Amino acid sequence: MKKPLILIIMDGFGIGTDYGNAIKAAKKPNLDSLFAKNPVTKIGASGLAVGLPDGQMGNSEVGHTNIGAGRVVYQDLTRITRSIEDGSFYKNPAFVDAM
Repeated sequence: MKKPLILIIMDGFGIGTDYGNAIKAAKKPNLDSLFAKNPVTKIGASGLAVGLPDGQMGNSEVGHTNIGAGRVVYQDLTRITRSIEDGSFYKNPAFVDAM
């Protein structure tokens, strides 16, 4: 039998280290119960996990774009950096013609 699936996006709800983690310190019995009794997946929300440069903090727009696409959507700066690294940047007709 198929079970219902729910996607819950909780903007700003970070899961980090114990030190200084207000979410971990908060009393949230309902969420704690849901997390304990159901399958949960934690996804990265910054850096290369969402198509940004490594270490750069994400935002709602970037996160929702990646979730909606079902894959990493590389943002402009990361796309340019990756194309320079793999050499395709120098074969881009728009770039070559501008030179």
